[in-house]
Amino acid sequence: QVQLVESGGGSVRAGGSLRLSCAASGYTAGTYCMSWFRQAPGKEREGVAAIDHDGGTHYADSVKGRFTISREKASNTLYLLYLQMNSLNPEDTAMYVCAADLSAYCGSGWQGGLDLPYWGQGTQVTVSS
Repeated sequence: QVQLVESGGGSVRAGGSLRLSCAASGYTAGTYCMSWFRQAPGKEREGVAAIDHDGGTHYADSVKGRFTISREKASNTLYLLYLQMNSLNPEDTAMYVCAADLSAYCGSGWQGGLDLPYWGQGTQVTVSS
């Protein structure tokens, strides 16, 4: 059974940093594409960052140069997906959710998040000015 559990959200002032984590169990995360999405109230879900099975990364234009996605194998049954977020601004305020694919590469349509089989519950990030 695949489980994705996010943590690390919180409230920060503009210009601050947060690191989000997503614990992926029951899933060989190192073999597949994983990604971070966010959704703010009244807005559509947005793909923020994604990482291919081989470590290739993809970013939304709005976060390039500020966010970094990474992944590590914690054990044979647990992988950790990270999102380091720097230079945060109020427009980054949203619920951040990690997602797991069954494809090795995220592909050009990764930001759509269509047909992704596994999703976490999310962690809230609030950035004040």
